[in-house]
Amino acid sequence: MSSPDICIAGAGIMGLSLALELHHRGMRVTVLDQAAPLSEASTAAAGMLAGGDPDNPPQLRPLSDLSLSLYPGYIARLHALSGMHIPFHTNTTLQSLQHHILTSSETLTPKELSHLLPQLIPGNRRFILLEEHSLDPRELAAALLASVRATGINLRPHTPIRTVCSAGQAIEIHTPTGTLSTAIFVDCSGAWATTSTLRPHLQVSPRKGQMLAVSLPPSFPLHFVLRTPEVYVVPRTAGPTPIRAVIGATVEDVGFDKTIHPADIANLRKLAADMLPSLADAPELEAWAGLRPATPDGLPLIGALPGQQNRFLATGHYRNGILLAPATAHVVAQLLCGETPSISLSAYSPNRTLPLAG
Repeated sequence: MSSPDICIAGAGIMGLSLALELHHRGMRVTVLDQAAPLSEASTAAAGMLAGGDPDNPPQLRPLSDLSLSLYPGYIARLHALSGMHIPFHTNTTLQSLQHHILTSSETLTPKELSHLLPQLIPGNRRFILLEEHSLDPRELAAALLASVRATGINLRPHTPIRTVCSAGQAIEIHTPTGTLSTAIFVDCSGAWATTSTLRPHLQVSPRKGQMLAVSLPPSFPLHFVLRTPEVYVVPRTAGPTPIRAVIGATVEDVGFDKTIHPADIANLRKLAADMLPSLADAPELEAWAGLRPATPDGLPLIGALPGQQNRFLATGHYRNGILLAPATAHVVAQLLCGETPSISLSAYSPNRTLPLAG
């Protein structure tokens, strides 16, 4: 397909979710990726649908709430196309609070904590219990990729984009294997999204996150997420495989380096074990690192590039890519089809003005 209606850069969860939404609306879609589909942040994530995380920017809440409302239908569509079931592994999160003013009635008492998890050492922390799902991004990725391949979407992995330029009313996209002409171009390439048309203060940059997974003993039934400002523990409880837990994550500004450092992994385990002593000796299953696409204000870039009507951005989702994929696909598809988006996108505009420091 040399002339699709829409060309998407980036075959991560954003790009492929948008491609499915546009295909569902009858569009001819091509997706290009410089590497393998879903091989970066989409499968490195922990999978928390943390719409109520008190550390999220408040401006993110409308997009988060929309995405949570869309998630059942999103999962149902993937199941219908792929035949793969995507289970929720947890339905609650025990959230430790710091620097948040709450009344005593809103936090859990020591007795409530001991009933919830006797092995938890809270120290002087305050906790709230959130109704919040988590899923395994690897299971989501497998179903998403199978869904895309079950459609007429033209997915082209290992196809880097050399240049994108206007050609009259169309856009020409030059790759090592040829040139595509398209009416609309959408950049969903995550931490790799760079464009000279964006002002420097809104550029997307990678934030490295190192993580590990450990095996949980049968004597330690952990069925909810534990999250503090320093560390989170996300159990994988569904399916026939042994119960495991994901522990993360560092936040590092080191460019595109994904080196795993044993000292950092050991520190993550220590932080987790300080809260859950049973994790101190849990066998390590694997360790990995991913690159989150970050913006200076922690909010995504969703909308048309400044001064252009046929080039769009859908990136910069930082730590909430898994959560925000359904809503981002939904509102971007609405934009591309000339509809009024379900929520205001002004806080996420690529043309927004950031507040001055101080």
